[in-house]
Amino acid sequence: MAKETTEETKGIQAKDRHFLHPWEDVTTIGAEARMVIARGDGIYITDSDGNRLIDGPGGMWCVNVGHGREEIVEAVAAQMRDLTYYSPWSATAPPAAVLAERLAGLAPGDLNNVFFTTGGSTAVDSALRFAFFYNNCLGRPEKKHIISRVGAYHGSTHLAASCSGKMLEKANMDMVEDRVHLIPNPALRPAGMSPEEFCDQKIADLENKIIELGPDKVAAFIAEPVLASGGVIIPPEGYYRRCHKVCRRHDVLFIADEVVTAFGRLGHYFASKDVFGVDPDMLTTAKGLTSGYVPMGALFISDRLMADIKAARNEPKSFFSGFTYSGHPVAAAAALANLDIFEHDALLEHVGNVAPHFEKRLQELADLPMVRDVRVKGLMAGVECCLDRDKPDEERDMNFLLKVDEICQENGLLLRPVYSSAVLSPPLTITTAQIDALVRILKQGLEAAWNQRTSNPV
Repeated sequence: MAKETTEETKGIQAKDRHFLHPWEDVTTIGAEARMVIARGDGIYITDSDGNRLIDGPGGMWCVNVGHGREEIVEAVAAQMRDLTYYSPWSATAPPAAVLAERLAGLAPGDLNNVFFTTGGSTAVDSALRFAFFYNNCLGRPEKKHIISRVGAYHGSTHLAASCSGKMLEKANMDMVEDRVHLIPNPALRPAGMSPEEFCDQKIADLENKIIELGPDKVAAFIAEPVLASGGVIIPPEGYYRRCHKVCRRHDVLFIADEVVTAFGRLGHYFASKDVFGVDPDMLTTAKGLTSGYVPMGALFISDRLMADIKAARNEPKSFFSGFTYSGHPVAAAAALANLDIFEHDALLEHVGNVAPHFEKRLQELADLPMVRDVRVKGLMAGVECCLDRDKPDEERDMNFLLKVDEICQENGLLLRPVYSSAVLSPPLTITTAQIDALVRILKQGLEAAWNQRTSNPV
């Protein structure tokens, strides 16, 4: 049971009114008394009133090695003592160089060129800009259209946000509209359609769009292996691999957005090749790269693209893009320590061991009357709710999930409601006993919110 709010917490909440949070309703700034998270350890967070909760979202898909890892703290502190910053324009530094080589060795295919960014959004923006740069270098200035999917999320910078397909979040926000095209996402399969037919339909969506626009006009297709912030949408078997083949057939670059799925979320450093059988032309990542301890992102670019640019005309071709904090030594030190933890703790093997239990326990919720679908891949899941399947009402179901989250917080579990789905991506260090506790609290929250609704109908 949640403890009473202290005066200290109220004081922090009063100061917080000056913090414009992401996705905040600007007409009600200061009205919400947000939870104040004060500490983290392992898979848990503790708020400023002393309530300890399982961190169900793992921060925001990112605290992969868990909170409070002294190895990263010490590595960051040591690096700050040695070197706090250098300009990546004119020099390099040991942590960045070592990290680039180490990442290239882990990445699939020929993704041997690592461009460091400040996070996932800037990694995606950099990938899209490189696609434009690539076609300019090859003398194809009209080949600039990007295909993405409804339900996808690729970031908050202008170009990345334009490629995102969560339509509610695009309201009142200007987007690039003439070069970005959204195709339907591989969501729930229609009743009566086989998985194979559904996959054929989704592949046709991509190929038809390329043909409609003209292969000579389409630069790239960008896709998350699993649509994460769209509610953990898992494509049908073979979808990702077949999309890649379509792109190759029409000379369209395939950009894998692994900001969420990389670094162990699906049991591998990168999911594109090891889980879905694809060697992408470019790959973006962030989040689990440092487990959220320090902001950092990365774009991986294939050797093939670099060779194409050089072969087009053997003269200087500068990619005029970069960030003040590209390859920041402190962030690179955090990432290296993070990778050391993966190796020393055998985290990928651990995910492989506990992920089946995670899926099994969550699938037990599928029989609850308010649960429409349970989607699980590795250690990421979406439990979708629908209170009345005959009368769809997105706002109603979203409000229900907010109530579920409130009840779960009171009982020791933090969720992430995404539209009508409760999204889960706990730290990879979670044990089977902790999974049992997570599912037990989530079930309690779902049932309590359902009982409150049925006993007090609107």
